[in-house]
Amino acid sequence: MRSLLALALLASLTATGCHSPYVETTVSNHTGQPIELLEIDYPSASFGTQNLASGADFHYRFKVLGSGSTKLLYTDSAHQEHKSDGPFLKEGAEGSLAIAITTTGVTWQPAPTVTSAR
Repeated sequence: MRSLLALALLASLTATGCHSPYVETTVSNHTGQPIELLEIDYPSASFGTQNLASGADFHYRFKVLGSGSTKLLYTDSAHQEHKSDGPFLKEGAEGSLAIAITTTGVTWQPAPTVTSAR
């Protein structure tokens, strides 16, 4: 009987389409040189990678808790540190966010769906 109840609960959750909002991020290195250290700060947390080869993409998805600005910090192959301020995100934001690092700077391209769900 318990397994039947658990199965019914699972079917109910699947049918209702539980959804947790998140932001799908892609960071692209278009500098022609490797990036040695990469960090993205967002409200209440951060993520990153130790290195990002020239022409490579780094994918990460995160849930926004709290509200605040985003920021990119990275160290290039000449050991120079760089910083770029990104968009303001509200708690519950969802959608995609593309960050392109080029020889002339950093571009942030939030999709129109990166908006507060509240």
